[in-house]
Amino acid sequence: MNNSHDALTLQMLEWIAQGTHSYAEVIDVWKSSCPRLSIWEDACADGMVNAAPGMAGIVSLTEKGRNFVSRGRSGIALDAQAS
Repeated sequence: MNNSHDALTLQMLEWIAQGTHSYAEVIDVWKSSCPRLSIWEDACADGMVNAAPGMAGIVSLTEKGRNFVSRGRSGIALDAQAS
């Protein structure tokens, strides 16, 4: 992982991938008003997540999001081996 923002993005994407989450639930857990910690907003802008319309719409990972998770998990494994 390059920085704490990437680590938090990975954590959010892994959480989304592990279950079925509505847009309302994701926003409740991950939305931030801090301009330095805009994990949900950045993931949306970067095309890593897809949300069905409405507050009850299901959030899922896009191919780009799934690739980020795969690369992130590989990076964590490599970081652990280097320690």
